[in-house]
Formats: sequence, structure tokens, C-alpha cells
Amino acid sequence: QVQLVESGGGLVQAGGSLRLSCAASGRTFSNSAMGWFRQAPGKEREFVAAIRRIDDSPYYADSVKGRFTISRDNAKNTVYLQMNSLKPEDTAVYYCASCPPPPRYIIDYYYRHESYDSWGRGTQVTVSS
Repeated sequence: QVQLVESGGGLVQAGGSLRLSCAASGRTFSNSAMGWFRQAPGKEREFVAAIRRIDDSPYYADSVKGRFTISRDNAKNTVYLQMNSLKPEDTAVYYCASCPPPPRYIIDYYYRHESYDSWGRGTQVTVSS
């Protein structure tokens, strides 16, 4: 099991920036990717970004492409989400998650929340207009 703790959320004006951090501990060597998801009130949890362990390949939701950047520091077991040009619709609780290697080829594997087996408690991001 992997333990995940998010930080860096807060209140920011539209157009501003925030950087979220996710510190991982435990069986971190067993995961194949780290991801960020978000959930706004009354909405389903949605994929935001992921980064693959083997080659640092990033994956992004269309809604955040060009504005958000995911990165990782392996020495610190930490994954970051740099969020620029924030919009009010980015307001949500942001969750960090870890997923194991896929058991077989699964289309859009890293985009699916069911692929992830460890989750942090989340950090609130609020963007005011």
C-alpha cells in the first residue's frame, strides 16, 4: 500500500497559479504511475493528469492541457501539479492517487479512476472570479 498526502491547495483569483504537492510513502516502488483527480460539489470525480513512472510520460485531461503541468521528484517521492491560468471551473477538491501496473493492455488505463488503488485525502482548490 502507498500512503499519499496532498498539500498546496488554497484560494486564488482567476488567472492565478497554484502548485500542488503529493508526498508518497510506503510501497512506492510498486506503482506504475501517479495521478491527480478532482471532484467539484455535485459532480463525479474526474481525471486531471498522470505521470508514468517508467519514462515520466505525462497524460492530461483536455480541460487542463496547456495550463497544468505534472512532474515528479523521485528522490523526494513527490509528485507536483503546477496549475496556471486557473479558472473558476477548476474549483474542486484535488486528490492524488497511485496505480499499479496494468494487468494487460487497457485502453486509457491511466485516465480511469478505477485503475488507482491508493488515494490521498485531498486538498481544496478554490478559484474566485
